Amino acid sequence: MESVQSGTCTVYFGDATRPALGAYLRENRFSRVFVLTDSNTATHCLPVFREQFPEAAGAIHVNIPPGELHKNLHTCMGLWEQLSEQGADRKSLLINLGGGVVTDLGGFVASTYQRGIAFVNIPTTLLSMVDASVGGKTGVDLGTLKNQIGVIRNPDLVLIRPEYLATLEQRQIRSGFAEMLKHGLIADRAYWDQLKSLQELDGLERWIYTSILIKNEVVTADPNEGGRRKILNFGHTLGHALESYFLEGSSGEVLLHGEAIAVGMILEAYLSVATCGLSLRACDEIKEAILRFFPRTDIGQADREPILKLLRYDKKNARGKVLFSLLEDIGKGCINQEASSDLMHAAFDYYME
Repeated sequence: MESVQSGTCTVYFGDATRPALGAYLRENRFSRVFVLTDSNTATHCLPVFREQFPEAAGAIHVNIPPGELHKNLHTCMGLWEQLSEQGADRKSLLINLGGGVVTDLGGFVASTYQRGIAFVNIPTTLLSMVDASVGGKTGVDLGTLKNQIGVIRNPDLVLIRPEYLATLEQRQIRSGFAEMLKHGLIADRAYWDQLKSLQELDGLERWIYTSILIKNEVVTADPNEGGRRKILNFGHTLGHALESYFLEGSSGEVLLHGEAIAVGMILEAYLSVATCGLSLRACDEIKEAILRFFPRTDIGQADREPILKLLRYDKKNARGKVLFSLLEDIGKGCINQEASSDLMHAAFDYYME
């Protein structure tokens, strides 16, 4: 499988990852090498990493708590302090070994520590392999508001080893699958047709490369999200609001990122019918396919207004307007779309039918 060039970053796959990292370490002669995990990847992935990459086996281990609840500046402060106490300087390297929280937060910490040190991402979840692996977005949440603080900066390398997927629960696999479905919906009808026809979510490794190619084509054309890159946010305007709402809710139920995006894609497909001309038949196809993989989330009448109020914090907004990335057709997105409150309430009704 050929490597993928994404801006200044090279993405390597499988057996090519070890020689790539080895050559990179020899070429750069870093003063210190650190490997960042959360407590889950420290247990399940770090031993595998040390075996797969003996050239980096002596990397200094730094650790953060797991999960979206800890994707914040407080955790960054603790990590900056760990790096400082362990003697990290501007010639140091941070290897981020984990899912999207680890790679997003670790990339942000590396980009800001002493005004920027080198970093490498080794994603260990399906979501981080197909979504966080290219594009250079780093950052943390502000309270429960998703990714409000961050920078766009590419890692030097991304190393994808599908073996790490064996450490995941099925729910985590399903969460990553939502982003793969999105890639088909916004850019590749044939890919959507292949994925929606799957009977079970096994053997997804062969599709990872396709998802990365689709996303990379989009971000290469628009690295700073001034235009076309916004199509990658399909399902994310309402999806992020849902994710934030359940994160701060008293019910104790937390939606994984992909679970929230799955709901968001159905809601925003419905908005697309009225705003972008998506056919109702295509909308129903999207709903039926997604609900086959993702159990319906109970969103009551009392939940809706608090969710909609969170839309004002979305990063795509401009001049006080909430802007959506929607669909003209399956495989073709449209950006900078508005939707009325009534239409959004109707979308919730459609989802719950």
